Amino acid sequence: MGDEGGFAPPITRPEEALDLLEKAVEVCKYVGKVKYAIDPASSEFFCGDGTYDLGFKGKSPNHRSSQQMQKLYQDLVARYPIPLLEDPFAEDDWTSWTEFNKTCEIELVGDDLLVTNVNRVKMAQEKRACNSMLLKVNQIGTVSEAIEA
Repeated sequence: MGDEGGFAPPITRPEEALDLLEKAVEVCKYVGKVKYAIDPASSEFFCGDGTYDLGFKGKSPNHRSSQQMQKLYQDLVARYPIPLLEDPFAEDDWTSWTEFNKTCEIELVGDDLLVTNVNRVKMAQEKRACNSMLLKVNQIGTVSEAIEA
């Protein structure tokens, strides 16, 4: 049982989840017709010291540096049909976002990073931190503010 009652197989690595999806796609005869958008929601497992703990839900920590996370995402994008990556780094880890976006060839979506906030959108644009945004009226409060963002 996963968060909010969802199906959560006993896996420990992102590749295991994607391999399960690939198998399901194959069994259903949809090979070449399905792509995966990934939202790691990395702020949830950011340690604050510049590392990310991929083992945060278990008993064994699995800390990765920003560079290791960037390599992980690059490897996943190279191996699986992934056209979109949302929130791969923590909302205030601007350095990782900016560094990763320099070579990112897919949609790098800022949701937690931007929170439909005009000031954060401007900062992301200046830093070239992402190449797309998730616009949510309910994040900022008004339609006018969302349009400005």
